[in-house]
Order: sequence, then C-alpha cells, then structure tokens
Amino acid sequence: MGDAFRVYLSALPHVCPRDARRMVLTADADGRCEVFTWDAATRRTRQVTDRPDGTVHCAVDSDAYVWWFDEDSEGRGHWWFQPFDGGCRLPGLPGAPAGLPRGLAVTADGTVAAALAPRNGGTRLLLGPRGRAPRDILGVAGEGRLGGVTPEGDLAALAIVSDGDASVTVVTSAGRIVAELPETDSPAGRFWCRGFSPRPGRSELLLVHEVEDGYQLATWTPHRGLVTHSWCGFDTEITAHWYPDADDVLVRQERHGRSLLHRVCLRRRTRRVVPTPPGTLLDAAPRAGGALHYLWTDTAHPPVPRATDGAALPTPGLLPRVPGRHTELWTPTPHGPVHTLLSLPHPGGPPSADGDPHCAASDDAAPVPPTVFLVHGGPADHDRDAYDATVHSLVASGYAVARVNYRGSTGYGPRWRRALAAGVGHPQVDDLAAVRADLVRRGLADDRATALWGVSWGAYLVLLALGTRPGLWQAGVAVKPVADWVTAHRLTTPALRALDVRWFGGTPQQVPDRYARSSPLTFASQVTAPLLVVGADKDVKCPPEQIRSYLDALTAAGVAHEQMWLDTGHDGYDGATHVAVLRRSLMFLRTHLPAPAPRAPSRPPAQPGGPRSRR
Repeated sequence: MGDAFRVYLSALPHVCPRDARRMVLTADADGRCEVFTWDAATRRTRQVTDRPDGTVHCAVDSDAYVWWFDEDSEGRGHWWFQPFDGGCRLPGLPGAPAGLPRGLAVTADGTVAAALAPRNGGTRLLLGPRGRAPRDILGVAGEGRLGGVTPEGDLAALAIVSDGDASVTVVTSAGRIVAELPETDSPAGRFWCRGFSPRPGRSELLLVHEVEDGYQLATWTPHRGLVTHSWCGFDTEITAHWYPDADDVLVRQERHGRSLLHRVCLRRRTRRVVPTPPGTLLDAAPRAGGALHYLWTDTAHPPVPRATDGAALPTPGLLPRVPGRHTELWTPTPHGPVHTLLSLPHPGGPPSADGDPHCAASDDAAPVPPTVFLVHGGPADHDRDAYDATVHSLVASGYAVARVNYRGSTGYGPRWRRALAAGVGHPQVDDLAAVRADLVRRGLADDRATALWGVSWGAYLVLLALGTRPGLWQAGVAVKPVADWVTAHRLTTPALRALDVRWFGGTPQQVPDRYARSSPLTFASQVTAPLLVVGADKDVKCPPEQIRSYLDALTAAGVAHEQMWLDTGHDGYDGATHVAVLRRSLMFLRTHLPAPAPRAPSRPPAQPGGPRSRR
C-alpha cells in the first residue's frame, strides 16, 4: 500500500518513542476500522488486524511492538502485540481478565500498565512485564482510566470519574496508594489526569484543574505534592501533553467551536499561542526538538495531518470539499448567547455572521432551503468547525444545516456546560427553538421547512423537541435515542444510572415527576411531524426496550413514523451500516422535507467505523 489511505484519518498516528519513523494508526479497511503500521522512511503501510467488527484501540512501544485490543461483540477482550514488521502475535498480559479497555502504556524497559473494566463492574489497574502475567495493583468501584505511568514504571495513575466528580489516584508498582487528588486541603474542583513527564527521574504528573470559571494547569510530584499553576488559566476546556524532551506543555483549547494551541513553560511561567489555521484540531502532539504534529479540519475540508518538522505523515489522498457556504451566528437569549455553525447549500448566504439580523440570503434568486438542525450528543460535547460526513451529505442534497451548541455544550466554559437549569432536556430544546426563530427572522430558514436529526443524546433532544414543540418542526430523525427515561434507567449501565440520579436528583422511584417531565414518552401523543427512529438491538446505553415502548406509544396515538433496527451496540458500527443509516435518513427527509435540486452535489467519503456517539 502506498502513502494514501482511502478515507480521512480521525487521529494522529502513534509514534515509536525510539524511532519516530515507525508509526501505528487506525484507518479504513473495506468499511471497517483496522490497525495499520506506517513506515515514514519508505512511505509504506501494513495492515495489522483484520477482524469482522473492526479494531479501534492501538499503540506502539519503544521496541516498535504494535499493540491492539481484540474485543468481542460487547467490547470486552485482551491486549495483543506483534513486531512492527510482522510476525507472531502474542498476548500482552496473559492471564488478565477480559474487560473493556481503559488505557494502555508501555515504558522503555517493557513494563506494561493497563486499566480494564471487567464484567463484574469497577476498574482494575494491572502492571507487569510485556508478555508476562501482570499484577493487579489497584481496584476501584467506579469508572477509571489509566492516567499514565512513570518512565521507570514505579508509579502509575488512575483517573476516576464518579457521580460527576473527577479525581486521580497515584499508586506504586507494589500497589501502595501515595496520593489521592484532590487532596483534602486542596481547592475545590475536579482534576483531569494528563500523564507523567516522559523525562526519566521527574515523576511529575500533569493535571488539568477545573475551577468555577475555567481551567488551570496543575502538577504533582512525590516531594512537592500538588501544585496548581493559577497564573496559567483558560476560560474554556483544555487538554495538555508534555513535550517529550522538555519541561514544557502543549495545551489544546476548545473555544467556541474551534481549537487553539498554546506552548506553556511551567518553569519560566510563560505562555504563547502556537499558530495554526482557523478550524478544529482533532489531535495535536508535541514531538522531539519542539516539533508539532496536528490533525486539522474545518467544516469544508476533511481532516489532514500536518507536521512542522517535515515528517512524512500518512495522507488521506484526494478528498472532496463540502459544497456551499459555511458561516456562524450568535443568538441572544435570556441565558446567554447561543452559538450556531451554519452551512448553506447555495453560493449565496449571509454577508457576515454579524450582519443585519433581518438580512436574507444575498442570492435573491435562490429560494430559502429547508433547514436540518443536526443536534449533537453528550450533552458534554459540542459541534465543531470540523468536517462531518452527515453535513456534507445534507448540504450536497440541497439542505441548510444548523449545528447548535446549546446549554450543556463544552467549549464555552464550565458555567455554560453546567447551565442545564431545572428539567433535564428542556433548556436544550429552548435553545434549539430560539435559534430556529432567529434563523427564520433573519431570512435564513423557512418557517414551514425545518427538521431535527440527532444521535444518542442528540436523538433524545429530537424526540423531546418534537413532543413539546410540535408546531415548529416538519420532520425528525432520531438515531439510538433515550425515549423513555424510566425504562432506560432500569436497563442501562451502572455509570449512566449514577449520572441519571445526579441529573434528576434521585431515582425514578424517588422523583417520578422529574423523569416523566423529561421523558419523550410522556409527549409521544403530541408529536405531529413524521419521525424516523433508528434503534440498536445490542445497545446498553440507550436500550432497545425503551425505544420500542416509545414506538408503541406513537402507534397508539396514530403518529406517522418509520423505524430501522441495527444489529449493533451503541458506540460505533461499521462503515456499511453507517452509510445505510445515512441513506435511509436522507430518503426519509426527501419524502417529508423535499429540498431543491443541489447545484453541485458531491459524494462524501464514508467514515471508518461509523460515528462513535455517547449519551
């Protein structure tokens, strides 16, 4: 295989620490996501895995062994490894229990640290030599993820999320807990683990500290304990990585639907912006000598990898440009301005995002197209100025697309993310309705031709909006939604049940009125717009039983609807299934919300492995 992959990349390749020319990545293989090697010296690839359901987790260690996670239909399995150039595959941690992967790290001497979520619940932290039986050094009841391991393998960190709190536990290789962050006398707020310094002898753990109004960098060492660098604050969500050969930190900030990079020197207390093109960085990694690799995209362009050191990164080959005009607008509301990314299918469009709010599209001859509100999941997520195959398909089919970062979205600071107010789901529906009214007022949307389309939590909002605001929308597409909160709570995962209790303030038995007020099932008889519902038979996050109870209610009320069922789980499915859902949804919209013939249709590439949504 040459230097071009058949579809765009979703993450940067993993780079061998001792030989930066050797890389490992996931890419498309006949509609599935599989693991490949990439030799930058020869610009050749080798397919490592070939599994019926694809492979999404991979790594490469200092000795150029390729690692991947071989999972079953429920996502549980084991880590395996193989030499970079091929050969026998070997079990990475023989004797370890099967579980869901929660992170892997391999030190320069071959010590392996891995976190797994076994079938009986909780998270286990395992440590041992590569290819040998590991020691079980820590177990927690909640949802944990490997936070990192020191270069010497003497300390490991486990990041834990429980009931909305984010904490970090540091443990020795013998299993002795040496720190639990936040400490009892530390400032209030959550801590997110970003890994140990890769420089030997440092034993310095990097953290992101969430405070009331933003985020700060923090570090922990065995000698100094926790140090919060309050001088280095950010107003919206960040992630951070150590530079491999310096004490500096690369910070990637998600702000208002786009990405910014900062280089921070904690020792000198300096910070500077690293120039990158406007848009979204799906991934960014510091390299030796101050180099930078990043994966850039915007709404009009699929992701492309870039390197400041001239490294030969794998490229996706010829990629299409999304047709139409892409802009943004802010809608004032009593709760604060709501940000929307807007894509228009015709060459006209608003003269600027801040132009006359009563100004219609500049191309007076072109009719206002039907508008599809593509509702993101989460809710702790956000729509980005980034390529989306569904946006591409809709715009190429003649639809305008509005992506609204409603209350609860990330990228606008902790206060906006926490501004869910009373009544789960209803504040988000209010924001969607406010943006719809603003688009109609500006002449950018037709009051008689708007639809909703969402996946997971976004699909839940589609159903709730159709039931509580039935006069606003002319069609809806809901893929793997929460439709009946009570049944979903009973059948979903323990982690999501705990999240429900935090959101609603109790269980369905304790606060039944709150669950009923936020459940689409309560409002099913009020739906008037045609509706397509897509469910997944193996979905444990949005179980099929609660979707079927909602569909039964629609049938009883005589509401026009269609249904489609997938033989998959919630998080991701192969490219063929993704395309099947996309085609069925477009056919549904063409029937119930016909659009003008597109001027310059183009075919978007399939996304490898399909979308990976989360509730």
